[in-house]
Amino acid sequence: MKNEENSQQPQLSARQLSDWYCSSLGQKLAYCEQHLLDEILPDLFGYHLLQVGAIVPSLLSASRIMHKVVMSVDNPPGPLCDVSGLAEHLPVQPDCIDAVLHYHSLEFADDPRQLLRETERVLVPEGNVIIMGLNPISMWGVRRLLSRTEMAPWNGRFLSITRVRDWLELLGFDIHVTRHYFFRPPVNRTGLLSRLQFLESWGDRCCPVIGGAYMLVARKKVSTMTPIKPRWRPNRSVVAGLGDAASRSYERNES
Repeated sequence: MKNEENSQQPQLSARQLSDWYCSSLGQKLAYCEQHLLDEILPDLFGYHLLQVGAIVPSLLSASRIMHKVVMSVDNPPGPLCDVSGLAEHLPVQPDCIDAVLHYHSLEFADDPRQLLRETERVLVPEGNVIIMGLNPISMWGVRRLLSRTEMAPWNGRFLSITRVRDWLELLGFDIHVTRHYFFRPPVNRTGLLSRLQFLESWGDRCCPVIGGAYMLVARKKVSTMTPIKPRWRPNRSVVAGLGDAASRSYERNES
């Protein structure tokens, strides 16, 4: 019974977080994150792109990668998702994904280090991972500590960018981009958030480490001991069969 409750918690939190993005504060944050992704995604190439985490429309629109898969931890997946599965056991074959976007998925993972290990497993050599997270060393972190609600995003476990960076480096990733953003306080008032827009340029220039959220981009290193097979054409089957693999993952978890 306890295991069933634990398995339902990430699903509930992910659903709550997707709903929270419809609020005034969530929309402001999503706009900022969309702008950052529009700058980063066009420079990432390959055949397969996987998004894991909160479901926000159009996040991947700037990517040149043709085959995009949006994965949710909800079961069954929602209308904007292609597949559902367990974040810590990605239903993907090894060495077949060119880029992974973790959209606030680490905050709600039972084991975020296992999630990163899974990311390393499914990425091709030189594949990229984009991680977007909420910063505990910020006004958002203070809001979380003072919050008594069990609703997302305040019920998540905010991880510092330093900790995530250390975990990635231990897994053999090179860090290419780190960026803090959204310096306005976490208040759900549209007018006040608009008036405080000037804090974005001020925070980015004067004190970037206190941004409410961060983005980290890392690349999986190529092992010099393992020859890399040429990938002459995209093998869509490794990702197109995600749905069946995800169902099996949930069946194993429920059993």
